[in-house]
Parts: sequence; C-alpha cells; structure tokens
Amino acid sequence: VTSGNILTVKDDYLPILPLTIVKLFILVFTYIGTNFVNGMLIFTYFYHPIFYENSRYVLFVHLVINDVFELSVAMTLHIWLRVKPSVFVPLCYTLVILASNTTLNTPLNLALMSLERYIAICYPLRHSQICSLQRTYIAIGVIWIVGIIPSITDLFIVLAVEQLSFFSTSVYCIRESFYRTSYQTKIKTAIMSVYLTVVWLVIVCTYLRIMFAARSASSSEKTSAKKARNTILLHGLQLLLAMLTYIPPFTDPFLVGISTEIFLDLSFSRYYLVYIVPRVLSPVIYGLRDENFRKHLKSHMPCFQ
Repeated sequence: VTSGNILTVKDDYLPILPLTIVKLFILVFTYIGTNFVNGMLIFTYFYHPIFYENSRYVLFVHLVINDVFELSVAMTLHIWLRVKPSVFVPLCYTLVILASNTTLNTPLNLALMSLERYIAICYPLRHSQICSLQRTYIAIGVIWIVGIIPSITDLFIVLAVEQLSFFSTSVYCIRESFYRTSYQTKIKTAIMSVYLTVVWLVIVCTYLRIMFAARSASSSEKTSAKKARNTILLHGLQLLLAMLTYIPPFTDPFLVGISTEIFLDLSFSRYYLVYIVPRVLSPVIYGLRDENFRKHLKSHMPCFQ
C-alpha cells in the first residue's frame, strides 16, 4: 500500500511467492556477475602501478568501488525488506546513509571523469598539472562530503523532533521514514534539481567542446577525441538511468490505488533499471573498452584470452 511517497506494509513479514524468488534470482545472478567483473577490475588496478599513477584510472576505480558498495547495500536492503520490512533504526539509518551517499557520488564522479577527458583532449600539455593525483584525491573527498550532507541534515532533524526512544524502534527502511517535516521533501527536490542540472551541464559542455576540438585536430588526435566523445556519451546514458532514482516523488501519486502486486512489480523494474543496469555499464565503459585494462585483464581472466 502506498501512503504519499512512502511504501507502508501492514504485515511484519511478506509472503515469498514464486515470482518473488525468480526476481531475487535475477538480482543475485546480476549482482554476482557484475561484482565479479568489478572485483577483477579493482584487482587489476591495484596489481599494476601504471593505473594508480593516472588520474583517469583513479576516478574510474573510485566509481567501481562506489558501485560495489552501492550494489551491496541496495541488494541487502531489497532482500531484507522483502523478507522482514521492519529494520532496527540505527542499523537502518547506517544503511540509508551509505546507500544515499553512494547514489549521490555516481553523478558527481561521472562529471569529474568527463572533465578529465575534456582536459586530456583540449589541454593535453596541462593535463598532468590540472589533473594531478593530489587534486584527484581531494576531488574524491569532496564528492563524499557533498554526498553525505543531505543524510546528516535529515539525522539532525530527527534528533531535534523525535525522542531518543525512537532509535530503539524499527521502521520500514527507506530514507522517507526519517522525514519529519514537509520541507525535507521540498528541499531534497530543489537540491537534486540543482545538483543534476550542474552535472548535466558539465557532461554536455565537455562533449561539445571535445567535438569542436576534434574538427581542427590531426588524424591521430581525432581518434582520441572520438573515443573521449563516445565515453562521455556513455556517461550521459549512465546519468540518465541514474536520474530515474529521483522520479518516485513525481510518479508515486499516480500509483495510489493500484494493487500491491502491481506496485511491487513496478518497484522491482524501477530498482533493476536504476540501481543495477548503470552499474553493469561501468565495467564495460572503461574496463572492457579501455585497451590498457583489457590487456592486463587477459592475464587474470581466462575468458578474455
């Protein structure tokens, strides 16, 4: 049953139906396959020093590690809420913070990766100076700080409004369970609108600048520019899918009144498309398309021989 933007469950346990088992099998199979490839990419990155001396690969491996965390938390919550919807508040909030933070990290990381490609193509002589390893690590730190601010703000509001006894109870473990004022939803929508607009502007502008630079480049430079442009296009596709995370407040009012079974089917489809598919694209975009990664992966993964 839906209540506003929050899915509430009357029973303490949900029945495990055959279709539910099929869905969970699909999720677990995709999760294992994706994280196996991600794990090999992370291993390859740390095994060969050539990668962690390059800002491009530092940003990439951060995206992959972030995806592993996000997939793991999202999978844990999805299965847990299907079996037993109520979760102890402190544990729930820890998972919600990690899920929210890693979700917000993805668009910002994609924007940084697009900027790095733009600098590499348009300012190759200054690339090592502008995209130094120190600046790259600082940028990653800023990403995590920016990502955690909304969740910490929600926590302060809960502490101000609720009694301490609230933290010894259980809740349906979604972020909206910690909304205590109507302003939180409005502020979240406004922040996300500005946040995603900035990321989209970065990706579109870097794509256009690389495209214009390719017109006046030599034949060898045009090849690099074309690869960078295609990479940014794939980043845009990832971002487009990731943006579906923020449409529930606009779509859920239209779902009021539908059966619980249909709502759960739609929720599963949205979850798979928003959380799983973009994370499947990440290892393909860099890990399997990149010549350096592909060359070193062959020595670790027989299937690439």
